[in-house]
Amino acid sequence: MKAVFLDRDGVINVDKGYLSRWEDFEFLPGAVDAMRRFVQAGYALVIVTNQSGLARGYYSVAQYEERASRIKGYLEQRGVHITGMYYCPHYKDGIIEELSIQCECRKPAPGMLLKAQSDYGLDMAHSILVGDKISDIQAANAAGVGRSYLVVSDMDRPNLAQLTYGVVESLFECADRLGLVK
Repeated sequence: MKAVFLDRDGVINVDKGYLSRWEDFEFLPGAVDAMRRFVQAGYALVIVTNQSGLARGYYSVAQYEERASRIKGYLEQRGVHITGMYYCPHYKDGIIEELSIQCECRKPAPGMLLKAQSDYGLDMAHSILVGDKISDIQAANAAGVGRSYLVVSDMDRPNLAQLTYGVVESLFECADRLGLVK
């Protein structure tokens, strides 16, 4: 099974910093439609997100999991099945002692992607990652993901040498570039 790995903040939803409430969650334009098209094209959708706000004490695991459940439910109601949702709660300089560690799941480490591969038998070479930070691309490369796309605005173009595919301005543009938008 091939997958599309999606970073959350900045790819699926507006990045508003450390979101602690569902009421503040806002999907980016075209993101839900793009996810639906990936599913229709036979991709498993896997969300992989760093959530250092947990280690920083900005919100609890229960609050995070409640938001994740609401996101998943919202998408399911719109015909978008999320195969898996993985998050890294760690941040080495956090204030919550048990979460303030160096780990193998925080991107750019590939731990979340490799866990999803193990859990679902994913074909990494035929999978895609869409992220908005170079650390997302580094994680994809380390996990053997076949293609990666970086979501950036025209004003935010970093060194792109690490990309294995290209730059897009949105998840919807990525789906369009792959021929999934008709």
